[in-house]
Amino acid sequence: QVQLVESGGGLVQAGGSLRLSCAASGSIFRLHLMAWYRQPPGKQRELVARIASSTNTNYADSVKGRFTISRDNAENTMYLQMNSLKPEDTAVYYCYGLRGWDDYWGQGTQVTVSA
Repeated sequence: QVQLVESGGGLVQAGGSLRLSCAASGSIFRLHLMAWYRQPPGKQRELVARIASSTNTNYADSVKGRFTISRDNAENTMYLQMNSLKPEDTAVYYCYGLRGWDDYWGQGTQVTVSA
């Protein structure tokens, strides 16, 4: 069983930066895919970025060039560096991990970007 806990959310002005962290209770080495999702107010959850390895990453078009996903298997932690934040980035951000047929979700962390 893997538990994922997000941190690093908060309130930031447009143009600012935040770094989200996702700490796993167990080893993330066995999570062959990890990702960040977000759910804006009143909207469906959407994929932000995903990472299989340091050289295998994908981003939503809306965050390309602004967000960077990374993972540190030794520290059992995944990160999302968010730069040039926009009000439309306001959402609850969720950490996701996949191992075989089992998937895991964190509880979410709120990111609010003011204009």
